[in-house]
Amino acid sequence: MSISTDWIIPDWPAHPRVKALATTRLGGVSTGPYGLAGGLPGGLNLGRHVGDTPDAVEQNRRILRAAVPAEPVWMEQVHGTGVADLDQLTNVSAPVVADAAVASWRDRVCVVMTADCLPVLLSDARGVTVGAAHAGWRGLCGGVIERTVDAMMQRLRACGQEADPTWLAWLGPAIGPSCFEVGAEVRQAFIDAAQVCISSSRFDSGSSCCESWFSDAVCKSGITGSSIGIGAKLGKDVTIMDSVVMDGAQIGSGVKLTRCIVGEGASISAETELSDAVIGHGSAI
Repeated sequence: MSISTDWIIPDWPAHPRVKALATTRLGGVSTGPYGLAGGLPGGLNLGRHVGDTPDAVEQNRRILRAAVPAEPVWMEQVHGTGVADLDQLTNVSAPVVADAAVASWRDRVCVVMTADCLPVLLSDARGVTVGAAHAGWRGLCGGVIERTVDAMMQRLRACGQEADPTWLAWLGPAIGPSCFEVGAEVRQAFIDAAQVCISSSRFDSGSSCCESWFSDAVCKSGITGSSIGIGAKLGKDVTIMDSVVMDGAQIGSGVKLTRCIVGEGASISAETELSDAVIGHGSAI
C-alpha cells in the first residue's frame, strides 16, 4: 500500500491493529475548481456527483485504492442516519445508500466522503470492529453516531465477542467557525432532540467552542472525552481548514475528500476490514 505524505494519519489512542487516514486536496489529477489553488492540476476529488470529469475521479479513486487493502465500498450519502453493515453485503461494487458504515471483515473497506461536514472514525478498544460516519448537523442531530456505535455492537456480537464498553473516536477535518455560521433553527433542533445544547447560534467563540459541540455529540454515544481524538489544527478552526484540506474560496465546488480507518480484528469464528472511509481487517479462520 502507498499512502501519500500529503494525507493525514490520525493521532488517537486506537488499538495498534487499527489504522486510519484522511485524504486531502493534494495528490490527485483533478483540475479547475476541483484542483489546486488557481485551478492547477493535482486535486484529489473523489466525488463523482460534483461535476468533476469522470476520468479524473476514477484516476483519483485508483490512487486511493493503492493505499488501502481492498476496494472501498462507496456510499450514496444523504445527510441521514442510515448505517451500512458492510460484512453483510454481497455486492461491494454497488453504492450503498447510507451515511455511516461498519465492518470487521478483512476485505471490507468502509468509506465516507466529506467536503465541510464532520467525519467521525470509530473503533472498539480491542480493534475488532471499526466504523465511519458522515456527521453533518442533520446527521448529528438525528443520531448517526449513536446508530453507528449500535451497529458496531451488533457486529461484535455477530463475531462472538462481548460488547466492549470502551469506544474510540477520531473527529476529522471539518469546517470551522471562521467559515460557517448556523442559525437559531439549528440550535433549536439540537435542543429539541435533547442531544446537545449550545449557548450561541453562532460558533463565534473559537475552536474550543466547536470542539466542545462536536465532542458532546460524540459523547452521547457513550464515548468518553479521553477516548476522542481531534484532528490536527491549523489556524483558528476546529480541525483543519486551509487550502490543503478545503479551499475556503472554493467550498461551492464540492470537492469530496475521504477519511479512512482500518481495523485488523482479533481472531473470530467467521471470516472477518480508508477515503472519508473506514476499513476493518479481521482475521479469517
